[in-house]
Amino acid sequence: MHKFITSAMFKRSYAGVFDGDERWRAIKVPAGQIYSWDAKSTYVKNPPYFDGMTMKPDAKGNISGARVLGLFGDSITTDHISPAGNIAKSSPAAKYLMDQGVQPADFNQYGARRGNHEVMMRGTFANIRLRNLLCPGVEGGVTQYMPAGEQMSIFDAAMKYKAAGTPLVILAGKEYGSGSSRDWAAKGTMLLGVKAVIAESFERIHRSNLIGMGVLPLQFMPGQNAQSLGLTGKEKFDIEGGSDPKRKTVGVTATPDSGAPVRFEARVRIDTPKEREYYEHGGILHYVLRQLAAGGKAA
Repeated sequence: MHKFITSAMFKRSYAGVFDGDERWRAIKVPAGQIYSWDAKSTYVKNPPYFDGMTMKPDAKGNISGARVLGLFGDSITTDHISPAGNIAKSSPAAKYLMDQGVQPADFNQYGARRGNHEVMMRGTFANIRLRNLLCPGVEGGVTQYMPAGEQMSIFDAAMKYKAAGTPLVILAGKEYGSGSSRDWAAKGTMLLGVKAVIAESFERIHRSNLIGMGVLPLQFMPGQNAQSLGLTGKEKFDIEGGSDPKRKTVGVTATPDSGAPVRFEARVRIDTPKEREYYEHGGILHYVLRQLAAGGKAA
């Protein structure tokens, strides 16, 4: 070993390790230190996470006039929420791809297109076995657009709400976000315009991921849920107090189109000071970028 294994051998072998072969060297790469986004790509697009971002985070205010995007039961998993598997030909994601000139044979899977937020947000809450209680007897990623009560895909409804400036909430039962951790379950939720999720209980990692994307996790008080409170999911929701770091609960008012409002308290599931920082910055991505831009060390 001392005779034949020498440092010169390794220096010689690794001297051109980054040169690559002829095919690697033939790849055309744009110059510069900043990635050059290809507007025509259907696999990788510039995500909108930092659109309109400023160095100082906006103060977190109350959530007013929110509508329910989904009313779910128990054990809604990250597989129900996150885009996964094949892209159905009748889905909003398929329509987007076909509008970009991609044929169904080339759709590939959601996992292969996870770098394209336009595809992934269209696949959020699009699981064919999802049951939204706003649309009883129907399976799949559908909801009712209120106040008209028109049934449509969750993505299409979310975009209509966004155009109208209407924030969104999710109502759910026990073990919301259970199953394996999937980052797109939180990213897609945020991109659809969901500002808060009110559930009976959360899976630990998904709850933290929601905070990391600036979505407020709220928990019904013990013994309460959407059904016991008489919530139909067709109400307008006002959430007060979520911006106060000292408050452990918030006040929620659900106002139906007719009838008396339903008022209840919900527990704020921001469990650590660092999670509070992330939430107040609008998410972990904004927190880290502001730290780096300020010359600080991101934690």
